Amino acid sequence: MAVIAVDHGQLAVIVTRLAMTARPRPAPLPTAPLRLVRWAAPSLARYRTLFRRVGEPWLWFSRLVLDDGALGAIITDPAVEIYAVVDRAGVEVGMVELDFRALPACAIAYFALVPELTGQQLGRWLMAEALMRAWRKGVDRVWLHTCTLDHPSALNFYRACGFVATERRIETFADPRLSGLINRAAAPQVPLLDAS
Repeated sequence: MAVIAVDHGQLAVIVTRLAMTARPRPAPLPTAPLRLVRWAAPSLARYRTLFRRVGEPWLWFSRLVLDDGALGAIITDPAVEIYAVVDRAGVEVGMVELDFRALPACAIAYFALVPELTGQQLGRWLMAEALMRAWRKGVDRVWLHTCTLDHPSALNFYRACGFVATERRIETFADPRLSGLINRAAAPQVPLLDAS
């Protein structure tokens, strides 16, 4: 057994990649008081706002460090589909991002609802909607990844949806709260250890 020290100011996570290699059997879609709205060409500001709203509680930062050109190239690529989850009042409360750039695989690059919606069975609705859009002609595998910073039930949720774990790795990176990229009060479930 190896014990590896992680420097103050750094985070270490276990990342699990999961895949689904067969289209799920047809089933009635779960109901929800939400709807999925395709963003054909979102502005950078709008995308970053939603990404931060759904991802900050889990310390998502990868898209926040991209410059405008790099982010714009991804979110306007015709092989990338971005959907906002919208509630009855028109408030954006989640997102799904499907990446078809490496066909015949489709990556569910981002999948989340705001934490306030956790435990209401809305994740099952959102995954059913995502899979319905991901499994299209020419796709033979849908995959995603999760890590130990995500909701504690995320890995089991994906497995219950039919994904199978295929790879695991450890990643380390600078805590984005220390650089100001993410609010220092975000993700209180993850201890903030200053580098000092």
